[in-house]
Amino acid sequence: MPRTDIDIAVLLFDRITALDAIGPYEVLARVPGATVRFVAVQPGPQRTDTGFLTLVADYGLDDGLAHDIVVVPGGPGTLDLLEDADLLGWIRAAHAGTRWTASVCTGALLLGAAGILEGLSATTHWASMDRLSEFGAEATHGRVVENGRVLTAAGVSAGIDVGLRLAQLVAGDAVAKAIQLVIEYDPQAPFDSGSPAAATPETVALARELLQSPFRTPPASGQRSAPLSTQ
Repeated sequence: MPRTDIDIAVLLFDRITALDAIGPYEVLARVPGATVRFVAVQPGPQRTDTGFLTLVADYGLDDGLAHDIVVVPGGPGTLDLLEDADLLGWIRAAHAGTRWTASVCTGALLLGAAGILEGLSATTHWASMDRLSEFGAEATHGRVVENGRVLTAAGVSAGIDVGLRLAQLVAGDAVAKAIQLVIEYDPQAPFDSGSPAAATPETVALARELLQSPFRTPPASGQRSAPLSTQ
């Protein structure tokens, strides 16, 4: 099996949505010759948006590594980073040297804030589509929207789709298809409510309510849990 030496960075931050990062990771880590690095402003643990799971970044923004692919996930924590000069500067600098730069979910807002989506079509989580215009992007519905070396994916589970597309670009159809089989990615959802267009108005309203509801942080021993705001 041919190997393609390729370095991939997946950004982590507090209040990230776990599947936004883990979905593409599960695909890209299986590309022969790939090295996947989890990167954050500072190395160390990053608490996910639910408060129940922690992901760990082994690398910081100042490690000076060059990456062939950068994946920027989303989650409520993106809203805290839209004016983070250090992070946005790193995204811009990394993008200048990547072969492909990708976002998942509201990670597109970070690409936009870094100036990468100006004049491009892009997608993000359905509840944040109206924000893309703030960054000069044309909101476009689709699981993955591709503009040359910039790829944006829709919400959460679409990270798997963009991971497979990146695997295809890096290693070809045969390897990408084999990885799809390895992870047994054959969605057969029990409901047809995976997009606002397919969902009933009642389901959309409930989904918006869930998006606004605070998660609860896991309690320490002997302590009661506390809300973790999604705002």
